[in-house]
Parts: sequence; C-alpha cells; structure tokens
Amino acid sequence: MDESGGSGKPRSGTDEPTENRTDRPAPDPGRPDAPTGPGRPDAPPAPEDPQHRDAGDESAAQPPEEPHPDGPHPQHDDRAFAHSADTKPRPPRRPRDPRGGLLMGRPFGVPVYVAPSWFLVAALITWVFGGQLERVLPELGAARYLVSLFFAVAFYASVLIHELAHTVAALRFGLPVRRIQLQFFGGVSEIEKEAETPGREFVLAFVGPLLSLVLSGVFYGALRLVEPGTVPGVLLAGLMISNLIVAVFNLLPGLPLDGGRMLRAVVWKITGKPMSGTVAAAWVGRALAVSVLIGLPWLTQSGALGSEAVDNVGMDTVLDALLAAILAAIIWTGAGNSLRMARLREHLPELRARALTRRAVPVEADTPLSEALRRANAAGARALVVVEADGTPLSLVREAAIVGVPEHRRPWVAVSGLAQDITEGMRVSAELSGEELLDALRAAPATEYLVVEETGEIYGVLSAADVERAFVKAMARPS
Repeated sequence: MDESGGSGKPRSGTDEPTENRTDRPAPDPGRPDAPTGPGRPDAPPAPEDPQHRDAGDESAAQPPEEPHPDGPHPQHDDRAFAHSADTKPRPPRRPRDPRGGLLMGRPFGVPVYVAPSWFLVAALITWVFGGQLERVLPELGAARYLVSLFFAVAFYASVLIHELAHTVAALRFGLPVRRIQLQFFGGVSEIEKEAETPGREFVLAFVGPLLSLVLSGVFYGALRLVEPGTVPGVLLAGLMISNLIVAVFNLLPGLPLDGGRMLRAVVWKITGKPMSGTVAAAWVGRALAVSVLIGLPWLTQSGALGSEAVDNVGMDTVLDALLAAILAAIIWTGAGNSLRMARLREHLPELRARALTRRAVPVEADTPLSEALRRANAAGARALVVVEADGTPLSLVREAAIVGVPEHRRPWVAVSGLAQDITEGMRVSAELSGEELLDALRAAPATEYLVVEETGEIYGVLSAADVERAFVKAMARPS
C-alpha cells in the first residue's frame, strides 16, 4: 500500500546484524528459471508460481528465530551502524523475461511459445512415423516424410488444445497464467498461483486429460468416415491413438502429471492440508518414475505392448530404454519440484514486512553523516530516513554508500548526498507479507524500501537483503 507523507517520531523495526550482506533485490519465487542450490541466497527456488507440467504430453541450515508475537523487536549491539556493511553495492536485477522460444500467438491473452527442443522431437516423430508409413503405404515413397511432418504438427496442436483447457480453467478461477510452452515431451502451462480449494485443483487438473479423451473420440468418429489404408485414415488413426495415450498417461496418479494433481486434491480434501496432498502425490510420482524406468523396457521386451517378444538386445531395445529413462527423469524431477514449490508456499507467510523492518532515525537533508550515525547508534537504529522539517520522508540513505565514506570525511558529508529519492514503488505497507510483499518488491527493484503504516507514519526501512536472507532461512526449515 502506498502512503504519502507522515510525521512524528518513526516507530522501530527489527535490528538484525548485517555482516556479509549484499545489496540484492528480493527473491522471486514466481520465476520458473530461478536457479536453486545450497549456499545460494541470491537464488531461492523458483514460485512456477506453481507450474502446471504435463509429462507425457509433458508436461542444513539452522532454522530462523521465531518473530516476536508483538511485532519487531530491536536487537541491541555495540557495533557502529556504519560498519554493518562491508560489500560494494550491486545494482538491482529485474526478473527475467519469461519467454522461452518462438512466440506463436496469444490465445485468451496468454503467450504460446515453441521451445527449440520441439524441433528435435518433431524431426524424431517424422522419422519414426515415416518408417511406419513405409510399411503401411509403400506407394507414398519419399512423400511419406511430408505426411509424417504433418502428423507431428497435428499431434502438437492437440497438445496445445490440452494445455489451453488448463489455461481456460485457470483463468475461469481467476488464476493468472504466465505462458504456455510446447517443448520436447509435450506442453507446460505455467499457472502463477495455486487453486484456492481442492475442488478447483481437481477440476483444473482433470480438464486437460478430459479434452485429450474428447479429441481421441473426435478422431475416432472421423476415422469411421474415411477409407482405411489411406493417408487420411492413417493420420486419423495415429492422432486418435496418440491423444488416447496422452490422456491415459496424464491420468496416472503421481506428480507432476495431471493425475498426480488430482490425487493431491483428494488428499487435500480429506486431510484439509494442501501440503499433505503434495507430499503424497509427489512420492507416488517418484514411485511412478521408477516403474516407468524399469517397466517400459520390460513390457517392450516381453511383447506385452502388442509387438513380438525380443530375445536379443538391438537398436529398438536401446531406444526403448532411452525413452524410459527420459520419461522417468521428467517425472522424478517434476515430483521434486512440486515438493519444493509446496514448501515455498507453506513458508511464504513467514515473510512479514513488519517483522523484517529495521528501526530508522529521521534526519534532515543537511545533517552531517557523522551526526546522523551518532543519533542512529544512540537509538539502536540501523537505517536513516531523510525528512523535511515537518517529518515528510524524502529519501533513504543507502547503507552501501555510507560504507564508501572514510570516517574522517563523515563530518563534512551531508546525508542528502548519500540518499536515494523515495519513489512510489519504494514505499511499502507494514502490513504486507508473503507473496504480496514479494510482488511489491519485485515491482520496484531497490536495495531499501520505506515501510509506512496505513496512516502514512514512518515505521522503518526494509532491506531487500534482509528479506532474501529470511526467505532462504524459511526454506531451510523442515515442513
């Protein structure tokens, strides 16, 4: 909430030490491309927002201290305010553009991208399906590869329709969708927020496989109207079978498949806890990944999938094993990402502006830096706000800039020369928490923010580095 003006003595925020701090913007859990890993406070797991991924159509740190129940509580120490930072300022980074390939259009206002990996799988489908056409329609000759390419494009058009079903349902429930991406093993609908109820979660997951089943039925009906053994007949039969496989595979009850999201919704409904549903569906997803890795090659070798049993190891066996390994890796990774995303959302409410805000001291623009630091240290504060005579905040003195001023120069340097003007985006409400707080910080990347009460009264200064550190600690806490 943006509040202008304010007067009176500023209220205090927390006073956490800042050794080894770096001036970085707040973490962005909505970024799908955010790197993760231990010891990387600048790269918390990425918020896909939860990403709706269809695989097959494809889709030990110490826990932080609990905040004081009555709000922020300053921690007094005998270190000078000016020596609490020892690194050079780093310019804030804006979130990356979520594009991921060639933009094909914006149905329902949602951009659809084709990833470079799609061209690889399109070539693979063209080659494999072309080999089958040589046995079924030998009279086509080299033209069979044009027919195969048409099949690859039509199949991914079906995948796009599957993803659009998820997108339309999400928009109907008021959930923003960042993009749809067609890639190596199908499609991904990146939905930025989680469904509010298990019922909506179930519907959101089920509409994709349902539409694939409908498409399979449509192609079956069209197949009845054409002659078998012709090009239209072979194409319609292939599209009918492929959509049926997509629907059945995505109904398997393990994350990140649609069936896993449906299982999550059921467990969520029974237990009343979304996290319990995620844990159950994710572990079923991992078991499913192991089953695919072992079972798919075995079924092919045994002839259970309709082909003749194979006793020796040939190229087909190697390809089947490679396909099984890729599918298993996608499912296993997706299940793990779902667990991390659920834990992120579970801990996001712990990020509260009021609890993370530093105590601030108001100073006028012509105040010498040495005098401003003396007042801050006397008050146990760790932030300086430049104000007008009536107390209206004008700018924030950057901590990194203070460090760059030698101690013998501080009596001759005015705080106004080290301050950054307060823009509307740098003024945040003390009541913000969780995703709302992160959204506010992402909208206006900066190193410090002025925190105000609803009345406009100064509450303190919020450092983006403090938010980032609290985010990493919260993520390290067991669920």
